[in-house]
Amino acid sequence: MWSHFGGVIGFLPSLIIFLVFKDRGGFTRQESKEALNWQITWILVNIAVQILTGIIGGIIGFSMGYSYGYGLGILSLLLSLIGWLPYLANLVFSIIGGVKVNGGSAYRYPLNFRFIK
Repeated sequence: MWSHFGGVIGFLPSLIIFLVFKDRGGFTRQESKEALNWQITWILVNIAVQILTGIIGGIIGFSMGYSYGYGLGILSLLLSLIGWLPYLANLVFSIIGGVKVNGGSAYRYPLNFRFIK
């Protein structure tokens, strides 16, 4: 459960719980591995989204010539909101995972790449 809830603040709690407590049982190993895989996936998606929004913002900013003041401000606001989407997804799915595991059932994250088998 703490491996999933720890994902709200980053991948380190999931990594520590996986490395320290994986030998406590199959369920602990499975859920800590699932949470760690989600955190790795989330980090990669977050980096990709940040790079893409930076590139798109730069292209649009240069093409507008920075002369459209108000329009560019709205555009940068929208791009920054898009940059928050991966964090919000991590927050929601980590809390859902922690609640499910606390109830005794297994949780599988949607669109999770299994880096650790």
